[in-house]
Amino acid sequence: MRYLPHTESDRRAMLDAIGAPDAESLFVDVPAAARLSQPLDLPRGEGEMAVERAFSRLAMKNLSAGCAPFFIGAGLYRHHVPAAVDQLLLRGEFLTAYTPYQPELSQGTLQVLFEFQTQVAALTGMEVANASMYDGATACAEAVLMAARVTKRPRAILSGGLHPHWRSTTETALRYTGLEADLLAPDPLGIEDLMGRIDSRTACIVVQNPGFFGGIRDLRPLAAACRQAGALLVVAVADPVGLGLMEAPGAMGADIVVAEGQSLGIGLSFGGPGLGLFATREKFVRQMPGRLAGQTVDADGRRGFVLTLSTREQHIRREKATSNICTNSGLCALAFSIHLSLLGESGLARLAQLNHAAAVALEQRLRGVKGVRVLAPSYFNEFAVHLGEDVDAAQVVDTLAARGILAGVPASRFYPDYPELAPVLILAATETNTGADMDALANALAEVL
Repeated sequence: MRYLPHTESDRRAMLDAIGAPDAESLFVDVPAAARLSQPLDLPRGEGEMAVERAFSRLAMKNLSAGCAPFFIGAGLYRHHVPAAVDQLLLRGEFLTAYTPYQPELSQGTLQVLFEFQTQVAALTGMEVANASMYDGATACAEAVLMAARVTKRPRAILSGGLHPHWRSTTETALRYTGLEADLLAPDPLGIEDLMGRIDSRTACIVVQNPGFFGGIRDLRPLAAACRQAGALLVVAVADPVGLGLMEAPGAMGADIVVAEGQSLGIGLSFGGPGLGLFATREKFVRQMPGRLAGQTVDADGRRGFVLTLSTREQHIRREKATSNICTNSGLCALAFSIHLSLLGESGLARLAQLNHAAAVALEQRLRGVKGVRVLAPSYFNEFAVHLGEDVDAAQVVDTLAARGILAGVPASRFYPDYPELAPVLILAATETNTGADMDALANALAEVL
């Protein structure tokens, strides 16, 4: 077998070398109750063509994003990715590159990371950014841990407009640290009082903008309140395309900005991989988690790139590290950087305008559907609608999926314990949605309701 090449004599020699009578004895420390007494109930091995046919049949049961009107968002978004992005990713020096510990052999990789950091800092309006993290949710958790280190305070306030997956990831990261997560109730109307909750124990407030239900906030008053109380403001962004149109979080007073970078250069891919963006103010740089690529000069005065401040990382500092994440999403960061470079500043602004225009067009069509009420007074490319008091949005989504329309995400999928959210449906529109897609959704929704 290709991946199990050892012969019986090879195995016997290895067992003799370690003094074990047989392979079973290697598992003596595994309790009998945790071991299988018989093989799993799985199909036996098949030929390659038979396996391909079986998986093709399974795949045909999916209604994929490219085959139907698609209005699903809630954290991951369908955008057009130029063919040049994937083609450039296939270059061997990018596709197979690993950790750039030896800068003399890794100048290309390090320069890509440096340029990526520059783009993220400019996009978020911050002074310094790292070389990426796993995804937006883990970046959010790391931001809270960083805020606690900076302020020496134990409590984080998480807005009810923060993505529930990001909230739960952050709560999990804090569970055994002695830090507290104050999780506010879901806030579809954007009326929660965040400033009134700040006290002397508050390390940070985490707020998503636009919020999970689509609403946009002016963050300046909240930033001022945090600053006056000695707390940090962490701003989360689910779709960075919106930063081509909206004011940057840094310009509104954010201390840390985290985002999910999937929208630029990375397909949906059934939910992964993602790309965590992390940016902050320069005075906090030594508390920033993850890697940082820096610019320097070599012995001959030529421009060069290195990993800098790497003693923050877990593999060197161990339990004293700023983070247990010792890597970055390098290939995804490259895809993000290539896509953003292809767009340029004016192209990103135009893409953001197209997204907002698509959402406005969708809202206008839905306002003509009896019983539908848009909840957010302002939004970028995503908003929540209330379908009526006795309507179950999850059932509506299932019904429309059977008609070949992927009609958004029911809020109850994330908040099953809040029955008042059962009629709420979250819809996203991007540059990929056509007028015909929107008409199909509005007409089908009117029939179902």
